[in-house]
Amino acid sequence: MRSPLLNKLSLTCGRRLPVSWLVLCFTSVLVLIAVFGSSFPKSFDYVTVTPVPEIYSNYRRLKEQAAVDYFQLRTVSSGAGRQGELGLCGKERENYVPCYNVTANVLLGFKDGEEFDRHCEVSSQGKFCLVRPPKDYKIPLRWPAGRDVIWTGNVKITKDQFLSSGSITKRMMLLEENQIAFHSQDGLIFDGVKDYSRQIAEMMGLGSDSEFFQAGVRTVLDIGCGFGSFGAHLVSLKLMALCVAAYEATGSQVQIALERGLPAMIGDFISRQLPYPSLSFDMVHCAQCGIVWDKKEGMFLVEFDRLLKPGGFFVITSPISKPPGHATSLKKRSMLTPLAQFTEKICWSLIAQQDETFIWQKTADAHCYSSLKKNEVPLCKEGYDAPYYQTLMPCIIGASSKRWIPIQNKSSSPDLSSVELEVHGVSPEDFFEDLQVWKLALKNYWSLLTPLIFSDHPKRPGDEDPLPPFNMVRNVMDMNAHYGGLNAAFLEEMKSVWVVNVVPVRARNTLPLILDRGFPGVYHDWCEPFPTYP
Repeated sequence: MRSPLLNKLSLTCGRRLPVSWLVLCFTSVLVLIAVFGSSFPKSFDYVTVTPVPEIYSNYRRLKEQAAVDYFQLRTVSSGAGRQGELGLCGKERENYVPCYNVTANVLLGFKDGEEFDRHCEVSSQGKFCLVRPPKDYKIPLRWPAGRDVIWTGNVKITKDQFLSSGSITKRMMLLEENQIAFHSQDGLIFDGVKDYSRQIAEMMGLGSDSEFFQAGVRTVLDIGCGFGSFGAHLVSLKLMALCVAAYEATGSQVQIALERGLPAMIGDFISRQLPYPSLSFDMVHCAQCGIVWDKKEGMFLVEFDRLLKPGGFFVITSPISKPPGHATSLKKRSMLTPLAQFTEKICWSLIAQQDETFIWQKTADAHCYSSLKKNEVPLCKEGYDAPYYQTLMPCIIGASSKRWIPIQNKSSSPDLSSVELEVHGVSPEDFFEDLQVWKLALKNYWSLLTPLIFSDHPKRPGDEDPLPPFNMVRNVMDMNAHYGGLNAAFLEEMKSVWVVNVVPVRARNTLPLILDRGFPGVYHDWCEPFPTYP
């Protein structure tokens, strides 16, 4: 039997070649390669071999894990007798949020605001059931139209509650019986949210709010965000604004902000820290947030100090109406006094005050902490940072962390520099590989989802995505965000979505890196319910 190779050579050469001749030629070629390769090694010195990262190695493992997860989910959903046991929840659970049972907390003795805190350890599990949407629920309008118009049936707020609420909502209007429209000038104390944002920028010494980025402000924690109008405006400026507000049984700020397609989470810090690491935000904004600053010996301000990055800004706006027989200036002074006294003790400086808006700046000078009086506000132990709903601490973190970098010195790109990655203990190669993996994964996801998320605008795979408002996907939860690679891939592909990057408490703590990239993120224990509305 002749080999296929010999047959091909015979056909090519036109006549049969002796096998011994072919063997001789093959041996000669090998000898020549060996001789020239050893004789002239320097002739190849100029060639630089660049190692190619195995960018698909992790992706291959992800695919394998996804297949395992898929079969496990199929087993749970179609077998084990669970489906027959799960019925629909009653109407009273349409806005149910586990771990926030105010009635049960009161009965257990929680008071002074702690009854509104998150208490999963005492939450009654009760009967399992599937939470159903409200009777009048409608699919939200596509982004960006859904930012300005929402269906009243989708949120727990009645028309009477809406019309009887404060002055902010009176600047809005009902387009129809079943819709609420938020004007672009929907008012935040002043003539409009744009004027208010511009005022803050000017108080910071900037020409306009479009210069927030240049001042190092990329991430904003908006405490008690109302209906999210300030955050919506900041999002239009390409900033990340995360709304955090307390749980409310009716008329929830968080629920309405989420319905508008804005980043929002339930969060309260009456007795516990918020689930974010230290040095996470460039600005903390608090407008009409109702905090009594001189309670608990200033620990609320200590918590804000923990969350603010060096050189970050604390903005508070508290409209003061003039009561009969009292001077407005006295009212202002009574609010400002505890703040002014305590901020000096934690190395903050009041940089501007106009009308009812005050702006403090956290120090960017690490030496300031060495001059503090130890008997007033002590420094926390070095390395302390345990922010998963831990008890509020009466100490400030100081400047011992490697992440203690003034916001004016930080990179303005989500692609952190090698120096910044080194602070987080991450190699540039690993960081690059993670992004490549998720860019490829996102393309696959988008291709599979295309028939669903563009259902009202049919398109074939490979066609250009239709412009908003046809994209039905506005927010995405990444349950194990790692470095935030999926979020970065969405940005690079210019998809109009925001991602809540969840870092499990039992995983490697990469949340500081995610927040330093300017992405929203949070710690969470997946053995507990996530703190948000259905």
